[in-house]
Amino acid sequence: MASNAGASGATSTLSLHRLGVICGLAAGAWLGAAEAPTKLVTVGFSPFLISLGMVAGVFVARWTVPAALKGTGYIFQDLREKSHLIVWAVLAGMLWAVANTLTVFAIKNVGLSIAFPLWNTNSLVGIFWGWLLFNELRGSGVRQWSKVLGGAAAIVTGACVLAYATTRQQSLSGPHNATLGILAALAAGVVWGTMYIPYRKAYISGMNPLSFVTVFTFGELGTTFALALIYHGGMGNLAVEMTRARPVFFWLFLGGFCWVLGDLFQQYASKYIGIGRGIPLSNTNQLWGLAWGALVFGELSGQSLTAQLLVIAGSLVMIVGATAISFAEAPESEQVSWRKAIERECQRYGLDRQRVAATQRGEDPLAAETGPRRWYELLPVVGALAIFVWLGIDAQRNPLTVSLPWMAVLCAATLVLLVVCGVQLYRRTRFS
Repeated sequence: MASNAGASGATSTLSLHRLGVICGLAAGAWLGAAEAPTKLVTVGFSPFLISLGMVAGVFVARWTVPAALKGTGYIFQDLREKSHLIVWAVLAGMLWAVANTLTVFAIKNVGLSIAFPLWNTNSLVGIFWGWLLFNELRGSGVRQWSKVLGGAAAIVTGACVLAYATTRQQSLSGPHNATLGILAALAAGVVWGTMYIPYRKAYISGMNPLSFVTVFTFGELGTTFALALIYHGGMGNLAVEMTRARPVFFWLFLGGFCWVLGDLFQQYASKYIGIGRGIPLSNTNQLWGLAWGALVFGELSGQSLTAQLLVIAGSLVMIVGATAISFAEAPESEQVSWRKAIERECQRYGLDRQRVAATQRGEDPLAAETGPRRWYELLPVVGALAIFVWLGIDAQRNPLTVSLPWMAVLCAATLVLLVVCGVQLYRRTRFS
C-alpha cells in the first residue's frame, strides 16, 4: 500500500511503492541467479534430485535468514499470533515445490534462457487472483488498468515469441522434447501464480514475510522429498542417487540460498504493492535468466541469428510489459478497496485492526514486544555455515562449460542489488 508514512524508528522517507519496486527488481536478480545450478540436469541428474537438493538448501536458508534478521523469538511470536495462516503457508510451499520441479523439466528440454520467460506468465495468474480475491485494481482509473492490462498483453506476446523461437532450437533431440519443455514451463507459471494467494492473504493479515517463509518451507521440502521418492522408486534408490550427486550438492544448496533471498524480496514487494504489481516486476528474473543462459552457459551459441533475435525480442517485450505494470501505482481510490480486503480478514480471524494497519504502513508493532534477542537465536546461522563447509569439502567443479568473466559480472550485479535493496528495506521498515 503506497504511503509516505515512516516506520517506527526508521530513518528513510522512501515511499512504500518505491520500496516495493526496488524489492521487485532485486527479487528478479536473485531468482534469476538461483536457477543457474539447475543446469546440472543436463549432465545426467534427474529433475527430482536437482529439485530436492535445491529445496534442501532453501529449507536451511528459510530458517537462517529470518533468524539472522529478526531472531527466532520474534518469528515464533508472530506465528503464535497468526496461527491460522500456518496451513496457508504450508500449502504455498507445496505449490512452490511442484512448480520448481516443473521448471527443472522445462530447463532440461528447452534451456534456461527459453524456459524462464514462459513460466513467468505466472504474473497473469497473479493479476487475476489479486483482482478477484484481494480487491487489487478495483477503484483504479483507466490509466492504471491500461498499464496493467497492456503489460499483461505484452507478457503473453513475449511468451508466444519465445515459444516459437524454441521450435527453432537445433540442439534438442526433437520437437517432442521442445513441446514438453514448453508445457512444463507454462504449467509452472500457473502453479506459481496460484501460490501467491497465500502470500497476499498473509500480508494483509499483518504477518511478517520472514515468519511466513519459515513455515512455507515445510510444505516445499516435504512435497519435493515425496516426489523424489516416487520418481526414484523408494528410499534405497534415492539414497544411491544422492550419494552419486554429493559432489554437486554444494552448488544446489547455494542455488537454494540465492532463491530464498530473491523470494524474500518478492515477498516484500507483494506485501507493499500487491501481487498484481509486485509479481510482474519480480519477473524481470527472466532477463537475468536469459543473461545466465546466454552469456554464462552459451545456450544461444548453437542457434541461428533469427532464433537468437526472436529470443531477445520476446524477452524485451516481456520486460516492457512487466515494467508497465510495475509503474501502475495504486491511487487512493484503489487503496480504499485494499482496506476493505484487510477489514474482511480482520473480521474473519479476529485480528487487531490497528496492528494490521500499522504493518501495512511499514511499521513493526511486534518488535517492541519481543524483547532483546538471545545469543542462541543465532544458532541457525552457525548451523547453516557448518552445512556449507561440510558440503564444500567434497564439492567438485561442475561438468559444464561456463564463461567465468560473465559469471563474475552477473554475480557482482546481484550483490550490488542485495546491498542497495537490503539497506533501503531496513531503513524504511526494519524488515517489517
